[in-house]
Amino acid sequence: MNLQIIPKIKHTHSNNFFLLAGPCAIEGEDMALRIAEQVVKITDSLEIPYIFKGSFKKANRSRIDSFTGIGDEKALKILRKVSETFDVPTVTDIHEVSDAAMAAEYVDVLQIPAFLVRQTDLVVAAANTGKVVNLKKGQFMSPESMKHAVTKVTDCGNPQVMVTDRGTMFGYQDMIVDFRGIPTMREFAPTVLDVTHSLQQPNQSSGVTGGRPDMIATIARAGIATGVDGIFIETHFDPANAKSDGANMLDLKYLEKLLTDLTAIRKTIIKL
Repeated sequence: MNLQIIPKIKHTHSNNFFLLAGPCAIEGEDMALRIAEQVVKITDSLEIPYIFKGSFKKANRSRIDSFTGIGDEKALKILRKVSETFDVPTVTDIHEVSDAAMAAEYVDVLQIPAFLVRQTDLVVAAANTGKVVNLKKGQFMSPESMKHAVTKVTDCGNPQVMVTDRGTMFGYQDMIVDFRGIPTMREFAPTVLDVTHSLQQPNQSSGVTGGRPDMIATIARAGIATGVDGIFIETHFDPANAKSDGANMLDLKYLEKLLTDLTAIRKTIIKL
């Protein structure tokens, strides 16, 4: 994948990692713009190529009463406004074949959720839009097996594909990152490390997913040291009251320090 193919992406010549970051879900216009403004300011300062992330709907929920979104078109229009306001590309995840063409009208990158990455019809629908496709590695899949998911995209005539590791199931209620998989997947496509989802603690008896945000910096630093091309972080200015995945999101006030540290590590690795 050529990063420069993504509309509005900046700092592609900085030799830095690229960043996909934003809230788990679009909760409203004000919150999305507030988060985007802060992240754009930080990434411009550090010369990090940036893609704003926000889910226009949440289809994978533990309970039927969990937050799923504010309305598909309403959320997608907010993603478009973020892009137009801050001149940045955007990414959102899709869950059904019909989502692909709809979301492609509003965003620059289509993301296939980890639980759905083996769904051929969904992957093909995303590929056929011509948009960049981000394939989240299934928690149940080996790094080697992601080659076949990548091939589904490229066989559609779309070479613009990347892979994101988001941890592997470790027992029933924990995730673990096997950093040996990073160089393996980089042989197939540019590889991103989803730091925050890798620290989820799913399947809690309450029906609300837990997490370990205190370990975000540790996992992110290890990812950069391992040579990932990009970092994925969900962030919010009030994680405790976020409507989705608040337990594992990074408080926005800590993002600048983290990205500054990661940029320094990246520069050191490149010099080696």
